[in-house]
Amino acid sequence: MDDDGFLRATMPVVDLVYHIARRTVPRREDAEDLVQETYLAAYRAWRERRRPRKVEPWLATICLNLARSSYRHRARRPAENQWDENAPIAAPDDPAEEAVAAIERETVHRALWELSEEHRLAISLVDLAGLSTAEAAKILGIPRGTVLSRLHRGRRALATILQHRIHRDRSEEPWS
Repeated sequence: MDDDGFLRATMPVVDLVYHIARRTVPRREDAEDLVQETYLAAYRAWRERRRPRKVEPWLATICLNLARSSYRHRARRPAENQWDENAPIAAPDDPAEEAVAAIERETVHRALWELSEEHRLAISLVDLAGLSTAEAAKILGIPRGTVLSRLHRGRRALATILQHRIHRDRSEEPWS
């Protein structure tokens, strides 16, 4: 019964944990590993009767702490290029729209990685994961006002980065 309680409490939050993981590590595979490590650590704590009142901030905190502690390990590991020749290729409804959306997602993702870690985490927790600024403050271990400041500065920096990319891309178009 204890395992069922853990699953009922934590599985609705898996998307949030994945989004946080995706913003704290550069590769998709590392984010998937981080989600697994997060749930394993949470399960161990749950079995030891260390259960939170609110699951979302608890799992987000575990995820961020694991990401920070494994940073040095990832820095020492050589970069791997994944290629799965057996991976199925899904046909989107509108290939042109899907291609544009993928380019836009990739552009924003790369721009986020140009921000400082403090700004990227604040934006990821509040804007992308949908947590309140108070919850983000608790997860990051900083005052709420600092989260608000990092959000403001991070959003401004992200807008500047994206604006520069748009202008650069337009100037490189062969038909301009």
